[in-house]
Amino acid sequence: MRIQHLVLMFAVVWLFGASLVSAEPGYAPGDPQSCLGCHGEHGMKPAAGILSTVHGQKANPKSPMATKGCQSCHGPSAQHLTDYSSGKPAKPAITFNAKTPVAQQNAVCLDCHQSRERTHWLGSPHEFAGVSCAGCHSVHTPRDKVMHKNTQVDVCVDCHKEKRAQMHKRSAHPLAEGEMTCTDCHNPHGTRGESLLVADFVNENCFQCHAEKRGPFLWEHAPVRESCTNCHQPHGSVHESMLVARGPWLCQQCHMASFHPSTAYSGSGIPPAGAAQQMLDKNCMNCHTQVHGSNHPSGARLTR
Repeated sequence: MRIQHLVLMFAVVWLFGASLVSAEPGYAPGDPQSCLGCHGEHGMKPAAGILSTVHGQKANPKSPMATKGCQSCHGPSAQHLTDYSSGKPAKPAITFNAKTPVAQQNAVCLDCHQSRERTHWLGSPHEFAGVSCAGCHSVHTPRDKVMHKNTQVDVCVDCHKEKRAQMHKRSAHPLAEGEMTCTDCHNPHGTRGESLLVADFVNENCFQCHAEKRGPFLWEHAPVRESCTNCHQPHGSVHESMLVARGPWLCQQCHMASFHPSTAYSGSGIPPAGAAQQMLDKNCMNCHTQVHGSNHPSGARLTR
C-alpha cells in the first residue's frame, strides 16, 4: 500500500509538473484534482466529502473551492505534492490537528466566519480554553455531526461530561431523546450573556419556551424574577421538575420566618413515622400552586 501511494503521488506530480512554473509561488497547481489523487474517496486520508458541502461548491464565489481550492484553508502546499525528502509527503502549510497551534487553525476559519453567530467568538469561554473549530466541526464530511439535531449533543458532551450525566437523570430537558439540542439554549461561539446563553439573561432564555412563566404578574415570586436557576437545574435533576432540591427543603431555604411555615420539616413527616401534608405529594405546592406568580386578587400567597 505504501509503494502504491508513492507511485500515485509521483504520477500526480508528473501530470501537473508542467504548470508548476506558472503557478502562484508556494501553491500547488490543479487543486483540487491534484489533491484528490490521494485524498479521494478511497485514498489513505479521504477528503472528497468536502465536495458535497457548502465549502466545496466551486460555483459559489464565496466558497474556498472557488478561490484556491483545498489550499484556501490548508495554505500554499506545493511541497506537500513534491517533497519526499523525509520518505513521505511534506505536511501542508496548515494542518487542522494538534500539530498546528489552535490560534493558527482558527484564524483560517475566522477569515470567512466572523459575522452573525461568531461575532462574540474572541474572548468567549471556548476561545479562551483553546478549543479549535476543527475540534467540533468536520468540514470534510457531507454531514457535520455538530450541525445536525440528532448528533449535536454527542459532540458537546464529549467534553462536557457532567452535562451528559445530568441529562440522564429522572427529570431533564429532552436532550437525550433528541427533541432538543444544546444550541437551542447556548451559542458555543460566544454571547454577551453568561454561560454562552443565546439570550442576554437566564430567564429570557427560558421564556422562549416557557412563555407562561414570563408574566408580568400581580403577585410576583422574587426568586423566580431573579433567575430560574434559583430553583431549577436546567440540565437535569433527581428531583421533580428539575428542582435543585426537593420541597419543602427547597422552599425553606428562604421561607423560615416567624410565621407559617416556621417549622423545619424533616423525615419525621414521611410515612410510617408520620404523614404531614407539607411532606407529601407536591408538599408546599399542595397549597401554593401558583409558585411562579399569580394574577388573582387573592393570590398574595401564590395560593390561587
